[in-house]
Amino acid sequence: MDPKPRQLDALAASAEKGPVVMLNLVKFRARATDGSGSGYDAYLRYSRGFVPLLKQCGGTILWAGKVTGVAIGDDAGDAWDYAVLVRYPHRQAFVATMRSDGYAAINPHRLAGLEKHVILPVGETYSKLLAS
Repeated sequence: MDPKPRQLDALAASAEKGPVVMLNLVKFRARATDGSGSGYDAYLRYSRGFVPLLKQCGGTILWAGKVTGVAIGDDAGDAWDYAVLVRYPHRQAFVATMRSDGYAAINPHRLAGLEKHVILPVGETYSKLLAS
């Protein structure tokens, strides 16, 4: 569930310019594998360490919320617990954050807490946040 080096290399080399929103889909473990509470508890520990790294690279969390079901899709395969939209100034900022020593220090909490985690880079084609 860690990013594969080839995935990060592809993002860093992307011809896409400008901001990117990373769509995070998260499935928590019932119990964290490190024995320190629930998967959600471990994810909160990860998040507390991640927010300063995100701010350092100029990123921000746009939105986060609990997933309450599957409206269209595979009921079991697409059953997520949480979704987060994280905006980075560019793809390289995301890659640099993922490869940083600071991220390596907090990532064990993420791994302990999550059963499944997908991050999808989404190029902005429209945003009500940018509309005047």
